[in-house]
Amino acid sequence: MANLINLEQVSKTYGLKTLLDGVSLGVQSGDRIGIVGVNGGGKTTLLEVLTGIEPPDAGRVSHTSDLRMAVVTQRFDLPDELTIAQVIIEPLELETYEWASNAKVRDVLGGMGIVDLGLDTPVGSLSGGERRRVNLAAALVQDLDLVVLDEPTNHLDVEGVQWLADHLLKRNLAVVVVTHDRWFLDTVATWTWEVHDGVVDTYEGGYNDWTFARAERARQADAMEQRRKNLARKELAWLRRGAPARTSKPRYRIEAAEALISDVPEPRNKVELMAFSKQRQGRVVIELEDATVQSPDGRTLVDHLTWRLAPGERIGLVGVNGSGKTTLLRTLAGEYELAAGKRIEGQTVRLGWLRQELDDLDPQRRLIDAVEDVATYVQLGKKELSASQLAERLGFSAKRQRTPVGDLSGGERRRLQLTRVLMAEPNVLLLDEPTNDLDIDTLQELESLLDSWPGTLVVISHDRYLIERIADNTYALFGDGKLTNLPGGIDEYLRKRAALEAQQSSGVLNLGEKKADNAAPKPEKKLSSQQEREITKKMNALERKMHKLEQAATQINEKMATAAEKVDTQALTELDGELKENRSAYEELEMEWLELGEKLEG
Repeated sequence: MANLINLEQVSKTYGLKTLLDGVSLGVQSGDRIGIVGVNGGGKTTLLEVLTGIEPPDAGRVSHTSDLRMAVVTQRFDLPDELTIAQVIIEPLELETYEWASNAKVRDVLGGMGIVDLGLDTPVGSLSGGERRRVNLAAALVQDLDLVVLDEPTNHLDVEGVQWLADHLLKRNLAVVVVTHDRWFLDTVATWTWEVHDGVVDTYEGGYNDWTFARAERARQADAMEQRRKNLARKELAWLRRGAPARTSKPRYRIEAAEALISDVPEPRNKVELMAFSKQRQGRVVIELEDATVQSPDGRTLVDHLTWRLAPGERIGLVGVNGSGKTTLLRTLAGEYELAAGKRIEGQTVRLGWLRQELDDLDPQRRLIDAVEDVATYVQLGKKELSASQLAERLGFSAKRQRTPVGDLSGGERRRLQLTRVLMAEPNVLLLDEPTNDLDIDTLQELESLLDSWPGTLVVISHDRYLIERIADNTYALFGDGKLTNLPGGIDEYLRKRAALEAQQSSGVLNLGEKKADNAAPKPEKKLSSQQEREITKKMNALERKMHKLEQAATQINEKMATAAEKVDTQALTELDGELKENRSAYEELEMEWLELGEKLEG
């Protein structure tokens, strides 16, 4: 393994704050390093010193000769007058028409959705998120030894994050990435660097391993670290009890991990919270009956939709960018008019809505005053928190709470917006991309707060870890005019999206390897007509069974709502078990259906 970059006793100070203090680190070929830490702790500064964008105040930074490196940070922008092709294709010394013959370029342009933007489109006409994707694609099409990325998953949907992780794993290059996306970190990273208090602690492995190491460190610390310890132990407990995919790289000692979490309860008591939310909300929460939702340009997003949110239900909503998730959330909130059908809202509903747009607040008012404008105290589950305590849990120190709103960064204004929403004590919470600009510590605090929050929750997020962590049911918009329930969660969503992509793999959008293969002459079919009919018959039978299971799941949810109204905990527990069995049976049928589909495609 070759040493690509070396830092020796590097220090860097901004103003009165020392972000790096005598740091010595190295990046070797093949390393995949995730950098984590609180916002403002020095992560981006470390990247910029590492790559030579910023010089160190003291110490030495050395790069290997002929290092091929690409850097995509949040500081860089693109000239407005250039086209997308000039940014991505021309630096490769390819003619615009030659890129289609390059497998790597096709893969990147397809995976990042660049061709959909139009290669002749001027950069100046793109949104901020689209510019970030173009910038990222321009780096990934190059032949590299090292790629350095600052928050690359921002502005990517679930599929985009999955594609980027797969792409980096199959490339023979080193990766250094700042990210708050815990699934991405755990999938990609073989090392984790935590930047804090001017130092950088290194851990082998991704998010799982870093979480355990922090829990161990907190366990041995003094009483002042008690709250952080409890958070880490709670998070680790969920990791170890979850899906096998989350513990596929356990480099830590399993026995020690099990001992550490032996007395940690489940993150939340679903039965208790459902019963409590029923008392607060009544039977009717928000209902859409025979509803048609159209986009502002007249495109039908969902048609003839009947959707009844149950008290205490926790829903994750996923779909590609532009599929209509935010519009559907606005419809639930009553701020977007239905094209047809009707919306019903319960009399006791208190709606809290975290929009992607920032609140327009008086820039002269102090942060704590902006929070106390909503309420002085808030009841979250069984705990009462003051405005200052809630703000501190969401990352605002007592000193920072006195800062004028106008002096806050974009990420801090986002956290302030979230704090104000929670202070209003809503019993229906709509969250639109809540993880944007939140660091991992703040995300853990948010999840811990939501664990004890009794109410109905609908969350849109590209952060699959967050969806799996706080949502009990997942729904998706596939662009077919329907809202589809996914008992198998994000994994099922990605499988269905892949199947849809395979069906539509024709024409100008065929950019990836699979699509290029489809353009080649098809081999002769290996199945006879009789075999095709038999497979089709089996698939139809499986679809009928899956439909019956979906109907049964709906009935179970309705029974659970009734049991919650009667506070019948025994019935709720039994019904919860039935629902899990239902989901397991659905997943088995779906897997069999997919296998038959692969045979049919030949």
